[in-house]
Amino acid sequence: MAIVIGHLNIDSTDPLPLARWWADVLGWQVDEDDEDEVWVAAPQGEGVGRTGPGTGGLLFIRVPEAKSVKNRLHLDLRPADGTDQETELARLLALGATTVDVGQGDVPWHVLADPQGNEFCLLRSTPSRLAELLAAQE
Repeated sequence: MAIVIGHLNIDSTDPLPLARWWADVLGWQVDEDDEDEVWVAAPQGEGVGRTGPGTGGLLFIRVPEAKSVKNRLHLDLRPADGTDQETELARLLALGATTVDVGQGDVPWHVLADPQGNEFCLLRSTPSRLAELLAAQE
């Protein structure tokens, strides 16, 4: 059996607002029991599972220092089936994301940052379109 990723930790000087922002972006749920460690996970029965340790999702942890350099790890988001990259880009910018230049050049994805400066990418293909492209390569 292969090892399983339990969750992804994200350092934050103020975890709760950042966790709420990501929950809005992903349509996930926030567990606000502890203001220093805030879980965000897919609703029960969807995506990575329920909120809590070992069940997937994002864990925002309070740290004293602000982000100072480009992330070494980032999320790549894919527009859901039924939407598209430009619609999602407009939604993310309206929620408070900003565009970022990390030296990516002319690429078919958008590099953005969350309200605390953590970079992430918005890809072009929806899950269904990606499946079609991969099937055509077989």
